[in-house]
Amino acid sequence: MASRTSTLKLFSLLIICFLAIAKMAMAGDPDILSDFIAPPNGTVDGNFFTYTGMRVLVGGDEPKNFTVLKATSAEFPALNGQSVSYAVLEFPAGTTNPPHTHPRSAELLFLIDGTLEVGFVDTKNNLFTQTLQTGDLFVFPKGLVHYQYNADSQNSALAVSAFGSASAGTVSIPTTLFTTNIDDNVLALSFKTDVATIQNLKAGLAPKP
Repeated sequence: MASRTSTLKLFSLLIICFLAIAKMAMAGDPDILSDFIAPPNGTVDGNFFTYTGMRVLVGGDEPKNFTVLKATSAEFPALNGQSVSYAVLEFPAGTTNPPHTHPRSAELLFLIDGTLEVGFVDTKNNLFTQTLQTGDLFVFPKGLVHYQYNADSQNSALAVSAFGSASAGTVSIPTTLFTTNIDDNVLALSFKTDVATIQNLKAGLAPKP
């Protein structure tokens, strides 16, 4: 496996390419009537257009659990109105990014290091899957349920995703269904199972104290 430093250097070289691709995509954000959206009562200088939150990746330890580092309008306000955002996905061996959707943008994933099993389901319930190798790109169409899984039991994987929205949004299927107080009977009937099974699923997904 390549070192984290070398893979991050490759990541940095591809940022400009990803930016161009994301800007060409049809974005989910409204057009703005100015060059950028300035912060209210704030100073606009080079610092406003700089995000340093990814520095923790350089020389840092690999996480023990699946981790996402985001650069969206929430973390990086200069992205407001720019129709672009990024996420760095770190997959320790054997971890997954559970099924989820991004309601406001497609996702273009670039695998920097390792291998990943990926897939999405379209509106006709067709499942499209692929085993990605280092250097591969994969697009998840806007709004469709998709996932990523590092099936390698020994090695980690590192990927970066570009979005054509400053706030693509994430709807986690397990979390949305089982941690939002939807009635147990509704879920049991929907999944054709019993209430006890639903309660076990909810307990397993409940935040740890």
